[in-house]
Amino acid sequence: MTNPLIAARDAFAAQYPEQRIAVNGREWGVLSLGGSGPALVLLPGTLGRGDVFWQQIAALKDRARVLALTYPVEGTLKDWCGDICTLMSATGMARATVLGSSLGGYIAQYLAATRPERVERLIAANTLHSAAMVAQFPPYSSDLEAVPAEALVQGVRDSMEAWAAQEPAQAEVAAFLTEEISRRISGEELRARLKALKHAPELPDVPHPRSHIFTVESADDRLIPPPIREAVRARLDPVENFSFPAGSHFPYLLHGFAYAMLIAKAMDVKGQKQ
Repeated sequence: MTNPLIAARDAFAAQYPEQRIAVNGREWGVLSLGGSGPALVLLPGTLGRGDVFWQQIAALKDRARVLALTYPVEGTLKDWCGDICTLMSATGMARATVLGSSLGGYIAQYLAATRPERVERLIAANTLHSAAMVAQFPPYSSDLEAVPAEALVQGVRDSMEAWAAQEPAQAEVAAFLTEEISRRISGEELRARLKALKHAPELPDVPHPRSHIFTVESADDRLIPPPIREAVRARLDPVENFSFPAGSHFPYLLHGFAYAMLIAKAMDVKGQKQ
């Protein structure tokens, strides 16, 4: 049976293939679309490449300049923030709205705090306020240098299978993410992403006015429980919190067009009609 999420993403990827660009010795995946309008940088979570935001890119690319990124297999979170600024400059972005989900949301917050001149607006989605407790939970609690890459990948597959069994309504999303980690994200890429968050620095205060700060969450996000959602909001004090009643940890997949429209609202641009 065809998975519509996989089919749609594959069709997008065939039309807009990812470029590979080296920055400071690290190879990034880059999607740069749209020739005019305000700038938007999209940072995925642990289980996505830049084109995991294909629904949002398709809706916004005629109204904004979009830079969607895939993380390299080397470097720390601090290194990646410097690379992101370099990639922004290379694509003509002096400043941009930066949306990050999960791992990407933590990176986006760090970027906004340490390079505020490059971030016009911050959209922190389904993410953390601190990395301090991450190392207590698997797979972060394991020795990420020593664990075989295939074991890390298999751990994700197993967790997706368990999730689909517990919540059959999320089976399509679980299958999509299983396919991502099986075919499109290598074990070493996964290791780099896990290490980046496990060893991430604590977040400095974001100096932006609250009118330029937004958060996104889902009421049924099992990975980001209510106390952490509350802590994110308390730390950032966003002008608006976009909350999906149901969207799990991946509302950009489950509510693609609505998610694009919340980005458009935050950026004060109009997206394409559905």
